[in-house]
Amino acid sequence: QVQLVESGGGLVQPGGSLRLSCAASGSIRSIYAMGWYRQAPGNLRELVARISSGGTTDYADSVKGRFTISRDNAKNTVYLQINSLKPEDTAVYYCNVGAEVRGTGRYLEVWGQGTLVTVSS
Repeated sequence: QVQLVESGGGLVQPGGSLRLSCAASGSIRSIYAMGWYRQAPGNLRELVARISSGGTTDYADSVKGRFTISRDNAKNTVYLQINSLKPEDTAVYYCNVGAEVRGTGRYLEVWGQGTLVTVSS
């Protein structure tokens, strides 16, 4: 009913930048909070950044000042601009969206398929 498609991951050198995108589609009436999480090998999935429907943002301490989350409500898309990448940023990045399904009033929390970001020289 609600699908997420992520893009933008890849291999980048330390200090480089990437922009991740996550587009939501399907039977969507409203989208609420949108966020990005990441999971490195052997680690638990952790919150990286999230943005409310009103545009309020929240970041993990480890990414403050380097990562910027934004959203385009007309496109049902959330972005993550990642700058000054470090090897410890290497992980699979997952998009997470809260959405109300059109015609049902049902709230869903949906995860993207993940996109790999590798930071290495």
